[in-house]
Amino acid sequence: MKDLSMHIMDIAQNSISAGAGTIEVEISENRITDLYRIVISDNGKGMTAEYAAKVTDPYVTGRTTRKVGLGLPLLKQNAERTGGSLEIKSEPDKGTRVTAFFSLKNIDRPPLGDIAGTMVLLAAANLKIRFIYCHITEKDTFTFDTREVNAMLEGMPISEAGVIRFLKEMIRENLQEISIAG
Repeated sequence: MKDLSMHIMDIAQNSISAGAGTIEVEISENRITDLYRIVISDNGKGMTAEYAAKVTDPYVTGRTTRKVGLGLPLLKQNAERTGGSLEIKSEPDKGTRVTAFFSLKNIDRPPLGDIAGTMVLLAAANLKIRFIYCHITEKDTFTFDTREVNAMLEGMPISEAGVIRFLKEMIRENLQEISIAG
């Protein structure tokens, strides 16, 4: 995967397949400590500790359509290239939390990519799931929460083309305002 937003999309798709009703994405970056952290958590069906310990093996997958799963193994590899790591915590019937640590300044850290497009696409394609995206920098914090967006829209679905364009632009402007590294 060429950017981190595609990793986020892949893991969120896993959460959707696991029956999550809420999916949270938090990205925090700190130039002083050289830390870039991505946390994706859900309230889906979760995994046993034994299975969670094996999911970074590309030949371990819950999918029935193919015999390999590359999302988590590639995220782990990208994190480790920067001196970072990947942690997976999961509990059956409670959900899963995937945390990837990167060196913010490391040249091998993939760019963030189109996170605004990723989050809006996830929300527009999965209207019954609550998505919360929080991005934290030293300057400020930006939060996008589909529950709040739906309340503002007063019945107009997020999946409307005009709403999609508006939300992408709103997220991009807010991320620029808090000076994300990208």
